This record gives sequence, structure tokens and C-alpha cells, in this order.
Amino acid sequence: MDNRSAILAAATELLETSPNGDISTRGVGEKAGVQQPVIYRLFGDKDSLLAAVVDHGFAEYLEAKRAAVPTADPVADLRRGWDGHTRFALDHPNVYRLMYTPRLTTPPQAVRDARELLRGVLERVAQAGRLAVQPDRAADIVMAANTGVALALLNRPEADRDPELSVRVRDIVLPGILTPEPGADLTTTPPTVAQAATTLGALLRSDRPESFSPAEFALLTEWLTHLATRTNP
Repeated sequence: MDNRSAILAAATELLETSPNGDISTRGVGEKAGVQQPVIYRLFGDKDSLLAAVVDHGFAEYLEAKRAAVPTADPVADLRRGWDGHTRFALDHPNVYRLMYTPRLTTPPQAVRDARELLRGVLERVAQAGRLAVQPDRAADIVMAANTGVALALLNRPEADRDPELSVRVRDIVLPGILTPEPGADLTTTPPTVAQAATTLGALLRSDRPESFSPAEFALLTEWLTHLATRTNP
């Protein structure tokens, strides 16, 4: 194992077992069998080391999500993704808290990767005609809510955590970004122009018509984005 891998493994283990969610470069160096200058040479500073630790700790979870075979029901995949996110937070509380702490000057790549994977699922939801808002906006809403409930659970003593809280929040938040299920009574909530524009935009991104020139496609995309964002509540 090279020095970088040894340092990351040592730092991850120390962070996972830390009672206060912090580690020292001295402790990491001792566990990895390297001197502190080696840590600073490879990672620059402690914040960059911690960001790398988060990425290292989150990597297995992200790889599992990337390897997961999408089902025919993207909304169900979205719900499972929410539950998996919360489960990771509860299984790795120190890594998760660090991932979303504002104290790091170097934001972990894992945060951006997690959002990008979520956006991919939401793009499929939009293609199925089930997304009521633009995928980017939906990703922001879901990430804010999922992260918020996960951190809220972590901030409670383990014995006081409501195991159903995340599911309850999920089932309140997701209907706010989804269109009614197929077969639902649409007489009271008919589809909106924004919802139609969101669906059409996603379908065009997944299967771009060859008959459009690049300029025409860009203009059409701009119009659809305008309709989807300006007419949403």
C-alpha cells in the first residue's frame, strides 16, 4: 500500500471511531506509519486531507449506486436512493457530518458526485413524465431535504431517533416535485405547462432529434427551460 492509500485508510478508520468527529494529523501519521510532513506533502493541509477522507469513505457507497441497475420505475428508484442516503448517514455519522460541514475550505468531491447521481435519476423521472419541476431544481430540493433529515437524526441521541422520520419526510417532499401517478384523477390537478415542458425537455435530452440544427436545438431547449422554470409555482 502506498503512502497516500495508507494515510486515507488510517484517517478514515480514526474518523469513523472518533468520539468527537475529529482527527489529528499526528494520530493519522502514527497509524499510517508516516511522518506528518508526508501528509502535508500529499494533501496540502488538514482540510484537504479531511475532504479526501470523505471522498474515500463515500466512494464505496457511490460505486454501489453507480453499479445499481435502474428499474422500470424511476420514482421507486428515487425513493430507494433517498433511503440509501439516510442509511449511509446513520451508518457513517462522522464521515457524513464532515461531508456537509461548512468548515471545510475544500468541499469534498463526494457532495458533487452524490448530487450528479441524484440528478441522473431525476432525469429519468422527467422522461417518464413524472417530474413537475426541472431536474436541477428537483435535485436541490431533494438534496436539501434528505441531507436535512439525515443531519437531524444524527443530532439526536441514538436512543431518541425516530426510525420512521426519514420516510415521513420523504413522503412529504417527493410528492411536491412529482406529477400524479398514472391513473390518478386529474380533474382537480390537471398537468401544467411547466410539467409538460419539463417532460419534453428531458425526452429531447435523452434522444436528440437529428432534424434540428445545433442552433435550433439550443433555442428549443431555452424555450422549454423558460416554460418549465418561469411557470412553476
